[in-house]
Amino acid sequence: MAYEQRELSGSLFKNDRKENENHADYNGSCLVGGVEYWMNAWVKQAASGKKFFSFSFKPKNQQAPPAQTQQQTPPFDPTDDIPF
Repeated sequence: MAYEQRELSGSLFKNDRKENENHADYNGSCLVGGVEYWMNAWVKQAASGKKFFSFSFKPKNQQAPPAQTQQQTPPFDPTDDIPF
């Protein structure tokens, strides 16, 4: 039986390719609102000494933001009515 991602659920796995301290300790994926996300998690320690997870999420199908187009201003037309 193949694994099927269900809404509002996900899976994390130990990151066996971690090469430095900035790389996530765990990674995986989840499905929220019909959108699939890559998940990363780091094990951190609070000032009190208690350990916790810190997460980041990134859409799997993240597209590059659309290119900003510069709006052209129309040339000055001396026949236009001047509002003053």
